[in-house]
Amino acid sequence: MENENSRMNKTRGVTRVRWVLWAGFVAVLLAVAVALGMWFRAVNAPIKLAQAETVTLHRGETLHHLSLRLQKRGILSHWWTFDLLGRLLGMARKLQAGQYRLTPGMSQVRLLRHLVAGRVILYRFTIVPGETFDELRAALIADPELRKPAQQPVSASWVMQAVGHPAESPEGVFAPETYFFPQKTPVSSLLLRAYHRMADFLGRAWIHRERTPVLKTPYQALILASLIEKESAYRKERPEIAGVFIRRLLLGMPLESDPTVIYALGPHFSGPLTARDMTVSSPWNTYRHHGLPPTPICYPSRNALRAALHPKIGRNLYFVAMGNGRHIFARTLSQQDRHIARYLLRKKGKKP
Repeated sequence: MENENSRMNKTRGVTRVRWVLWAGFVAVLLAVAVALGMWFRAVNAPIKLAQAETVTLHRGETLHHLSLRLQKRGILSHWWTFDLLGRLLGMARKLQAGQYRLTPGMSQVRLLRHLVAGRVILYRFTIVPGETFDELRAALIADPELRKPAQQPVSASWVMQAVGHPAESPEGVFAPETYFFPQKTPVSSLLLRAYHRMADFLGRAWIHRERTPVLKTPYQALILASLIEKESAYRKERPEIAGVFIRRLLLGMPLESDPTVIYALGPHFSGPLTARDMTVSSPWNTYRHHGLPPTPICYPSRNALRAALHPKIGRNLYFVAMGNGRHIFARTLSQQDRHIARYLLRKKGKKP
């Protein structure tokens, strides 16, 4: 009887142990489930931001270090939630360095996806149509988000060496457009994009050009387009200006383009142009030298390039600005002189 009671007691003891173990296991499961639920809510809840902020992930920085920095800044309540998220999703080693924008309402999951996708803040830089290289260089140097060379200035020779065309002039060869770039992008990278953008467009436009014996290369078309860009901002009359220049080149007449004189004078030009200015000794002075100048005088727009390659057919050989952004065209010098006299009278407030 005692042996039977002893066996029953042992059985009851084993059963109690099993129940205790099962209860402990269930308690652990419940605790894990509660912890996972809290973690899941934390990583999907909006991060603590009252307004947009920026954070920079440095090259070589780990997810763990970034998580600690975000907690220190008060953006994360607990660093480990973000750290664990990246490790569980296998993204801890896939983060891309750069500057990121954190916005109110953004969750840790969304932030992690941004870091992996490299959705960095993009800045903009615009090369303005009609801008010269000196103006472009000043804008590049002044831009705080672009990385400039540490040991040498952003000179014409350095720029063209950096884009792989050391023998060329930097004037006119960069497409005047708006470019978006991450913070601290090298100046050379941005200019290389602009160089290829211009080369691609010019190459395609050259194939479909109206053929003329005076434009023998795409670069000559680029030079002519730069003159057109400076002569008129009114797009509809640019093909007519192109036609005048083409006909003057065909006839061996000097182009007599005021913007080329202004370019030749450079910093010495204070405006308006004088008769003495027209005599400046420079290959860019198209009053003294026949043919096209040796290089472009600015960065021409696509519209000016199209005009240069598709000039308007006609007989006009002259044009003069009327002071309102438009020009009036003439076939003969006597007609041109009458237009100029009429403009000068109007400028003085007298009726022609």
